Amino acid sequence: MFPKQEVVAMLLAGGQGSRLGALTKKLAKPAVPFGGKYRIIDFPLSNCVNSGIEAVGILTQYQPLVLNEYIGNGQPWDLDGMHSGVNCLSPYQAVDGADWYSGTANAIYQNISYIERYDPEYVVILSGDHIYKMDYNKMLEFHKEKGAACTIAVIDVPLEEASRFGILNTHKDGKIYEFDEKPEHPKSTNASMGIYIFSWKELKKYLVEDEEKEDSSHDFGKDVLPAMLDAGEKMFAYPFEGYWKDVGTIDSLWEANMDLLDPNVTLDLKDIYSRNPMMPPHYVSSDASIQNSLIADGCNVYGNLEFSILFAGVTIGKNATVNSSIIMPGAVIEEGAVVQYAIVAENTVVGKNAVVGEKPEDVADRDKWGITVIGANTTIGENTVIKAKEMIEGNTEVNANEK
Repeated sequence: MFPKQEVVAMLLAGGQGSRLGALTKKLAKPAVPFGGKYRIIDFPLSNCVNSGIEAVGILTQYQPLVLNEYIGNGQPWDLDGMHSGVNCLSPYQAVDGADWYSGTANAIYQNISYIERYDPEYVVILSGDHIYKMDYNKMLEFHKEKGAACTIAVIDVPLEEASRFGILNTHKDGKIYEFDEKPEHPKSTNASMGIYIFSWKELKKYLVEDEEKEDSSHDFGKDVLPAMLDAGEKMFAYPFEGYWKDVGTIDSLWEANMDLLDPNVTLDLKDIYSRNPMMPPHYVSSDASIQNSLIADGCNVYGNLEFSILFAGVTIGKNATVNSSIIMPGAVIEEGAVVQYAIVAENTVVGKNAVVGEKPEDVADRDKWGITVIGANTTIGENTVIKAKEMIEGNTEVNANEK
């Protein structure tokens, strides 16, 4: 018998993350390293803990091995209760023939039995690929006050960027009267954050109805939410003020990491929990030069570091330079190498005097400039040059004579 929980959180973490290219070739997007000691999923998980939510289901599908291993029994987030805590929920073959999750709504539908074991009043639906801190309790109180069937968190975006988002058009009291998915001419700047609170009885009804529709894509944004709106359900937009970033692209992932080095950005990492390797303190040589950077445990820095983030166990060799880059766990930048405006994935070796990436001012055609990405377990040979915007797949060797 499971104790009743007022709120159950369901965290959608099964997306392929194809826009992150080599970084998600063998890794679920929520498991991508972030900020020197975290993975993306640490943010919604920590938000749940800090909001007092004790039952969290993580819906995995694409490349779940590392993610499942990382989450484990949930102990780093204090989600390891006997009859609550965190559970990884993979798709399974059921008697009625259910199989892979065919959409965000279908993923929740397939796990109705998990939700109902806690007999909740409310269900929070979250995404596993956003960087932000949020107290879901405040949003829940708003939901209760409005007597809503569904509440959607929104963030105000510049009008010129609004067409990139799902826009919620509302009355003055926040009641939603229209969804506008990536509108050419947006009527408001209320962008959906992909964070929903539902009253469970209402949500279950619409999930069951949606599952029976043969022409449905079984998606919240495309199917379930419009159906609720058309039926006249009370739906409200909850305004969020604070840092929020969708890190589903290479540029946005790099920018969000760099934001951690900006004193004007309000994202505070206090109370964000993670599973960390037990490594010795980082070491910085007397010959090293470091400016405005984050350095995790187990790093050895002998070279030059500027506006960069080093994850655990990274080595920067003598006379090597790392500038405006993200170096993920276990990577080695050898003597004399230059890495700039790049993301170097786990356990990669950048050989002596190699050059990875370019500064924006060094590329004449700005359209040809972009963040360079090196996939995990890659070896970049000595004196090899990898230009701006290139993406090297993981588990490969790249040498100068092959370029």
